Amino acid sequence: VQLQASGGGLVQAGGSLRLSCAASGRTARDSALGWFRQAPEKEREFVAAISRDASGTNYADSVKGRFTISRDLARRTVYLQMNSLKPEDTAVYYCAAYDRARYGVAPTSSHPYDYWGQGTELTVSS
Repeated sequence: VQLQASGGGLVQAGGSLRLSCAASGRTARDSALGWFRQAPEKEREFVAAISRDASGTNYADSVKGRFTISRDLARRTVYLQMNSLKPEDTAVYYCAAYDRARYGVAPTSSHPYDYWGQGTELTVSS
């Protein structure tokens, strides 16, 4: 599975942005997809995940109610709609794929994810 993330940029606090991640490869449709982020001098952390059939989602507490993950099953693309952005959301955002995941599974740990995209940077100014 190959992953290509896009959509990062500079936005003011309170603003919105949508990240996209295109998944390709023979088993891309069988993958749960997740978003993780890493801020400067901090460890990578989970943001959101969605199951292969879009029936299950999970969110980090810090983004619940502000971020929404979705996926286009036909186009094998996962989206992260980010609203009410805060300066602490500033990070490099990575999408990841858990290949051949069971239906409804959307892992919050990085361990099950087999493939990682290159990252897209988000900066939220105060």
